[in-house]
Amino acid sequence: MQDQEVRQIVAEVLAEQHRLHSANVDNETLRTISTILTSFGIEEEDRRELRADFQHLRKWRKASEQVSSYGLKAAVTILISGVAGAIWLGIKTRLGQ
Repeated sequence: MQDQEVRQIVAEVLAEQHRLHSANVDNETLRTISTILTSFGIEEEDRRELRADFQHLRKWRKASEQVSSYGLKAAVTILISGVAGAIWLGIKTRLGQ
């Protein structure tokens, strides 16, 4: 056997071991997540409902952030308008005297 053939065989064996290890890790991860969700009372059949719930929560969070952002913008606009109005009223009063 030549050196190149040995390297190729070793590479193939290592690749197969990596594939088997990855598959084993994936199975263990899936089983762990399933166990955790079951402990929370979420059965495997409820995956679609759980996904819909998370989508709803994400929409709710984004809407809440948007309301907060618009509220801050409205407050700044009111303050600037008030200051500008007071300045305008002051100038108008000065010019009226």
